[in-house]
Amino acid sequence: MNSDRTTILPSGEVPRLLAAILLATLCACACRRPAPPSPAPAASGTASAIAAAKTLAAALDAVSGDRALANATAFADLGPKLPGTPESAAAADWLLARFAEAGAPAEAVPFTDPAPSGPQSFRNVVATIPPAPGSVPDGALPNLLLFAAHYDTKSGIPGFLGANDSASGVAVLLELARALAAHPLPGTEIRLACLDGEECAVQYGPRDGLHGSRRWAADLEASGDLPRIRAFILLDMVGDADLTPTLPRNCAPALLHLAFEAARAEGIRNRVSLFPGPVLDDHVPFHDRGVPALDLIDFQYGSAPGLNDYWHTPADTPDKLSAASLALAARLALRIAFSLP
Repeated sequence: MNSDRTTILPSGEVPRLLAAILLATLCACACRRPAPPSPAPAASGTASAIAAAKTLAAALDAVSGDRALANATAFADLGPKLPGTPESAAAADWLLARFAEAGAPAEAVPFTDPAPSGPQSFRNVVATIPPAPGSVPDGALPNLLLFAAHYDTKSGIPGFLGANDSASGVAVLLELARALAAHPLPGTEIRLACLDGEECAVQYGPRDGLHGSRRWAADLEASGDLPRIRAFILLDMVGDADLTPTLPRNCAPALLHLAFEAARAEGIRNRVSLFPGPVLDDHVPFHDRGVPALDLIDFQYGSAPGLNDYWHTPADTPDKLSAASLALAARLALRIAFSLP
């Protein structure tokens, strides 16, 4: 069969056919009405963006550097916090009370983990802030946003208080808890964890260091909650008077971008840089599981720019901390949280 058939009409049929085609076209044009515009989604998106901006502004206003500095000083003054000791237990109780005051009830989560000296007792302290009321459909699970800081101190350093490493992160978590409890995120449950056992006793490895974060990540994986996590944001060594965040390269690229944008919004983009390489910290157990993770850390903590000579020494005392830096770290974290897709 020839597929290139051509139909030839009698000469009298051609005008009638053209007229029919013209009439059909005119009717179609007359009868077809353009679809009405649908401004609702755009308007809704604009309203949502305006509401989010207002909530962020209110959350930023709720941050107090002076209160953060007072909390960091009080926490450091509790003394060394080696896992499994009475001093560590007292620190956990202190945290429970401060989270309650901030409007974010917390619970202590004890666990045992292998350690160089044998099985060791640890205790994470985890606070929870529910999503904004009415923002999660019935029967649906909210997203999760995780903030963390470690609260233990390094062993083997006489007189070590850990004002910047670890009290600064703890103080910023408390500010975040207060701000977000008053101004919760829609559709997102927030959990803030003070993690135990970040410091290694001998040398970092499967049985030494990162105990609290490894356990928390494993628990969330076992419960099936990992896919709900929008981001894991760690705060470590963020109280230095000369705050220059040095972000590790083993962080989620999208979160690094948001961190730089947050720094730009705070007017400190020139003070935030990428660390030359990866950093082993409490974000790693989450990063390794595919969770978008970010480590907000300033790894230059010393007597002069570029030095780190206060780190893990008795010189890490509250007088080295700055209320402005603590407030800035909290503001960066909030800006990142409110910018998450």
